[in-house]
This record gives sequence, C-alpha cells and structure tokens, in this order.
Amino acid sequence: MRLLLLIIALFIATTSYAARPDEMLANPALEARARAISKELRCPVCQNQSIDDSDADLAHDLRVLVRQRLEKGDSDEQVKQYIVARYGDYVLLDPPFNKATFVLWTGPAFLLLFAFLVAWGAFKSKPHEEEREDEE
Repeated sequence: MRLLLLIIALFIATTSYAARPDEMLANPALEARARAISKELRCPVCQNQSIDDSDADLAHDLRVLVRQRLEKGDSDEQVKQYIVARYGDYVLLDPPFNKATFVLWTGPAFLLLFAFLVAWGAFKSKPHEEEREDEE
C-alpha cells in the first residue's frame, strides 16, 4: 500500500507546471493572461510541449518574454504575433491554415485516403474463393 501511495505521489509531483516562482507576475490578471498565452505556444526545444509545461531554458526565456510584453501593455494577440515573428508559425501549438502549413493540415487526410485506396486495390485484385473454384 505504501508503495502505491509513493507512486501516486511521484506521479502527481511530476505533473506540476514548469513556471518558476521568479517568473510570476505580481498582478494576478496579467499572470493569468501570461499562463493562458504560454499554454498556446510550443517549446522549440521540446517540440510537443507548451512553454508553460516545459523545463527547457528556452521555454523559460519565452515565458519571461511573454510576461515582459504583457507588462509593456501588449494585447494577447500582439504577444503571440511578436513571438511568431521571431520563431515562425511552428511555435504555435495550433498553427493557422496557410500555404506553409497546408501539408500539416491536409497530410493526414491524404495518407488515410492513400491507405484506403491501397487496401481497396489489394482486396479487389485478390481472387475470391468462388472464382478460383470456377477456374478449375
């Protein structure tokens, strides 16, 4: 039982946010906005984590940059655009649909269609049991 409790405690401890106390803003409203923005930005180092969840140094720098921009009076959208201008659309966890991200958005559908066509072609070209008996 103690082992189970230890495992649960370790699991809960590892799911904490990466934001450090020294990054936090004194204004709770600005801090909430910063956290919301940080959850929408991808860590360029970790690649599939938001900067809010990442422990990477670059994620730390980006979290600080988000907070600095908010303190200067930027809107949420201006902060995101500032970071996208530096790192590209890749830094967004939900990238926009445009020419550069066309393959990203349509690729899975094309792969699924291709797999369906290959499976259909393989099934269609395989003779059925009844057809083989007629040939003999």
